[in-house]
Amino acid sequence: MTNLNWSELPFGYVKTNANMRAYFKDGSWSEPEASESEFMNIHMAATALHYGQQAFEGMKAYRGKDGKIRIFRWDENWKRMENSAHGIMMEPVPKALFKQMIVEAIKRNEEFVPPYDTGAALYIRPLLFGSGPQVGVKPASEYTFVVFVTPVGPYFKEGFNPVKIAIVRDTDRAAPLGTGTLKVGGNYAASLRGVDRVHKAGYGAPLYLDAKEKVYIDEIGAANFFGIKGNKYITPKSSSILPSITNKSLMQLAEHLGLEVERRPVPVTELAEFDEVGACGTAAIIAPIGEIKDLDTDETFTYCPDGKPGKVSKKLYETLLAIQFGDQDDPFGWVEVLDI
Repeated sequence: MTNLNWSELPFGYVKTNANMRAYFKDGSWSEPEASESEFMNIHMAATALHYGQQAFEGMKAYRGKDGKIRIFRWDENWKRMENSAHGIMMEPVPKALFKQMIVEAIKRNEEFVPPYDTGAALYIRPLLFGSGPQVGVKPASEYTFVVFVTPVGPYFKEGFNPVKIAIVRDTDRAAPLGTGTLKVGGNYAASLRGVDRVHKAGYGAPLYLDAKEKVYIDEIGAANFFGIKGNKYITPKSSSILPSITNKSLMQLAEHLGLEVERRPVPVTELAEFDEVGACGTAAIIAPIGEIKDLDTDETFTYCPDGKPGKVSKKLYETLLAIQFGDQDDPFGWVEVLDI
């Protein structure tokens, strides 16, 4: 086992043994190959650099108490990457190739899968981009697919403790009928101004409102929003929100635990009515929110008055994590144990 302080890992990049690469050229995908290099040669006229033909995914591998390595809903990541590829006119990665490269990347870096009960996991980053040169605005004829991995700790430094976020209105992450439902780099670049603004104000992430009317809640930086009201799990429905696999799982899990699920437009004025609110995504799983500040109106919405996560968020978080690590039965068939 490699010598890392697993319990103190940040959510950042750590060099590992190898990454996997495949190339689409002349109408077909190459066989995957391993590389020890952290760098790639790319044509200066590649469409990824000029026209934003780039999509990625985020997923995790977990080491259970039994020492076995598990991956969570990899097929949903493949479906989302396929949708992103179609959305910006890239060549989709075949399902079998996607899985083969993920599993091989984990195998070659097995020593970097953190031990059980350290609060850490192996983050997996599939990346697809246009590597063929174009000067005119049109899709590339060549594509590169890469899978690299890195061990990570909690996304928010607070871990599973309440975080503070802030509403921003002077920037938009994505517009309706745009690329908001796709996991492409441009959406994240568009969110950086808001991220920087709230960080400087002392908050962990921006809460974006809908780009058209600034009335409805869209996303929390790089995560989906949810609220708990009584026995209801409520999450926004919008044509500019990335469909989070974690949120999709939480909706199913909430119903399984007896909650009523509502996926609908959520007006920002409804923030005052929630018992609990949170951000959810692969990186954080769930980040309970203790405070939401409106930077324009100076209004503050406060949750978690005792400084602890709400009981519903806690139950959802602990149950989903137990399924991912193999500590609890998986009634949904979400988890696959790898033969490593």
